[in-house]
Formats: sequence, C-alpha cells, structure tokens
Amino acid sequence: MERPGEKLKRIRERLKLTYRDVEKASQQIAERRGSDEFAIALSRLADIENKGTVPTIYRLYTLCAIYRQDLTEVLQWYGVPLDQLASEALRVGLDETHAIQLKPSGTVTVPQPPDLEIDPRRTTFLSYLVRQWGRMPLSFLGGLDLREYRYGLIGLEDWSMYPILQPGSLVAIDESRRKIASSGWTNEFDRPIYFLEHRGGWVCGWCVLSDNRLLVQPHPASHCAPLVFEYPQEIDIIGQVIGVAMLLESRRRRHARTSSAPAKSPNP
Repeated sequence: MERPGEKLKRIRERLKLTYRDVEKASQQIAERRGSDEFAIALSRLADIENKGTVPTIYRLYTLCAIYRQDLTEVLQWYGVPLDQLASEALRVGLDETHAIQLKPSGTVTVPQPPDLEIDPRRTTFLSYLVRQWGRMPLSFLGGLDLREYRYGLIGLEDWSMYPILQPGSLVAIDESRRKIASSGWTNEFDRPIYFLEHRGGWVCGWCVLSDNRLLVQPHPASHCAPLVFEYPQEIDIIGQVIGVAMLLESRRRRHARTSSAPAKSPNP
C-alpha cells in the first residue's frame, strides 16, 4: 500500500510545488497562526515524504492547507478513523452520566436493497439489513438530524430513570427546550425528562422548579433519592430529552437471570 508520505509527495508534485515553496507557504501560515509549530522545514518535509515520519497535528494542518486536502481524509491515511470516533466512544462504558461533545459530520445515506421498502411508521426487522450494510448510521434511528441536537449517555451505574431509561442509554437532547414544564402530561411516559449539568457532573430526570430551587426527581422504581439544587447557581438545564436508543435488557436483569440459573453439574 502507498504510504501517507508518498501520497503527500505525489500531491505536491502534481501541484508543481518545490520543497522551498512548501517551506515558504508554511512559514506564512505559522506567522498567521502565531506559532512556529505550523512551520515545516525542508528537512522535515523530506522526512515526512521519504522516511515515513509522522507529521505533528500542526504540520498536518499546514500540509492540508497548502495541498488543498481534507484533514479528515489525510488523518485516515495515517490510520486515524475520525468517522468512527463517535461509535468508538460509545464502546467505552462509563459509570457516570455525561454529555457527549462529539459533533456528527452529517447525515449518512443508507443503501437500500431494491427488493425492500422500509416504512418508518411500522416495526421492521433490521438484523439482516445491518449485516448487508455493515455499519448502520445513528441518523437512521428515529430520523433525527444529528447536527441539530446534543447527546448524552446515561452512565452504566445510573439507575435514576430506570426503567424508562436504561443505564447505557444514548439520549438526544433538544437545547431549545430548557424551560421546565409544570403540566401537560397524562402519564410518566409523556412527562418531560431533562438533561442537566451541575458542579459534580450531569444528571437526567424529571424536574420541578419552585422559586430558586430545582428538584430533580428520579423514577420511583429506581429507589434513588431526589436531588435539590439552587437554580441557576448550582445547576444548568442542558435541554429536554427528545429521543433515546437503548438495549431493553439491563445489566440488573441480566445479573438476576444469571444468578437464578441452575448451577451446572460437575463433569463426571
């Protein structure tokens, strides 16, 4: 396979740029950025192209600017799959509930087999489709525009909204819905759930705002205690949870099922 440095060299030669041209252009970028980290000396450029030296993030930025290349694609040449960053993060389980700062790059078009029509209003079995497509983009689930919302991940040890929100659930948060509703629902599934940030981290739950006190109320079945904060001094409302992706079988139920399973008899 062609090494990244060789690709960069081929692009430079196609643009008819000499080492001196690249060095001069990099110095101008470094001057505009106010940092010598963006400058690329002749010897360093030669090492990048011919010896496989990996450029720093600053020099890679400079090369992409001079060569008119997409930084995401060039990073992939060096084995950094930015398109998989969000999915990689979701595989790292964290016990604490937290906001997700990753910004999706955009909507992904899902190839659809010619003999299948998907009606989003109806339940559809997707297992064999996932095998055909490989990765199923998150944007397909629920039809949400990933760029419009923020996202949070319910911690693996956060049972406060169980069973409505399982630990490990991915939630979509609408930042435009930050006003605490005091009515308008008929059951617990309709009641708005809010994602909030306080000094110790994040919390997700039902909310009651009275004067300058904000009560974060967990689901009664979770057996968690409610939390009270001075508002807005001690807590910020990130937004309302408007979507969720989760596994229906929780670790608690898996553990209970495993514990109740009959013990295997020893081999004779």
